[in-house]
Amino acid sequence: MAKVIKALIPVRAGSQRVKNKNIRPFAGTSLLAIKVKQLLSIKELDGVIVNSESDEMLDIAKSLGAEIYKRDEYYASSTVPINEVYRNIGETTQADIIVYANATNPLLKNESVSGAIKAFLEKDDIYDTLNSAHLIKEFMWENGKPINYDINKMPKSQNLPDIYALNFALNIFEREYAIKNASIVGKSPLLYPLDAVEATDIDNEIDFEFAEFMYNKYKASELCQI
Repeated sequence: MAKVIKALIPVRAGSQRVKNKNIRPFAGTSLLAIKVKQLLSIKELDGVIVNSESDEMLDIAKSLGAEIYKRDEYYASSTVPINEVYRNIGETTQADIIVYANATNPLLKNESVSGAIKAFLEKDDIYDTLNSAHLIKEFMWENGKPINYDINKMPKSQNLPDIYALNFALNIFEREYAIKNASIVGKSPLLYPLDAVEATDIDNEIDFEFAEFMYNKYKASELCQI
């Protein structure tokens, strides 16, 4: 019997650094609407669920054709440990495989979503989750010392070691994994690379303006395919 694969879009009303970022005007629409419409178009998915404590956001999602789940206020607070949120998502999402996709990554390509689902379904057993990541080629320091190069043999930036940062644009995992481990990142994750544009995450006002500019520039092209 084929496993049920559904996308899960978590949104809450209490965003602090960018107020109401999920539903404020963005390129003539909103981040939430963009993500719902995008994921509804992905043929590998059996459904799209929006998880929120906000009735306003749930109403928007439902009007666009998504399933909705009313999150308990506790799991939408700014003080709840994120691992508790992840376990609750596993417990309340009716799917075998969850494609956890944040609304704050509006430049993610459709082909990347489809490709990530395919990669998860075909992955070796050594991997327990799939998590999107992007390459960082920066001269990094910690506690007053370089951590990814020798200061006496300074390389060109392109020759720095390949270090990846998780960006949480896409996270794919078995529902039971989230329940058991209270996490959406595995102990042995399959890292799914995204380029710098796709990895753009809206965390502050500058990010919001940059992402909107890039979305307006590319929305009619193959970048977002929305």
